[in-house]
Amino acid sequence: MKNLVLTAIVASTALVSCGTVQSLVQNTFPYTANVLISTGVPADKEVSSTATATNVQTWFGGNNNAKIKDVRISDAKVSVVSPSGGNLSSLKSIKVYISSNGTGERLVASRNNISANSSSLNLDINSESGYLDEVVKSSGLTVRTVYELKNQTTSDMNLKVTLNFNSVPAN
Repeated sequence: MKNLVLTAIVASTALVSCGTVQSLVQNTFPYTANVLISTGVPADKEVSSTATATNVQTWFGGNNNAKIKDVRISDAKVSVVSPSGGNLSSLKSIKVYISSNGTGERLVASRNNISANSSSLNLDINSESGYLDEVVKSSGLTVRTVYELKNQTTSDMNLKVTLNFNSVPAN
């Protein structure tokens, strides 16, 4: 009986430590882009905003020698930064693309028919975007946000788009 209890404790410890090692080994890194929606933006027309991902390059040293692989988008969120107390009710749709020097643009997240009356919204991840190693590890990573309004805003609105990526160490 004593051996059975000891074996159970050792097995439990091994399983927990494997999970801990897995979470330590798997990298998660963020990127945020700011999007300004001006009062002059017309409704029912797609508008594009582009930002360069400087902090993602910092994670990887800005080169293709980063010792990671299997980079995927894990989650994406859009939230209102200003005006204070603002909400996303004027948004009709939003799409987020990433690209870099020498790579094509890839849709990573989107949301259509937005009916949220809140200040933040989780976007739908594009499962067909696949591995993003080549895009994220290249220099000049760019995030392009395409949005459409239901109606014009009465004041400028600042949005923050947050993208989180996952990767594993390369051998």
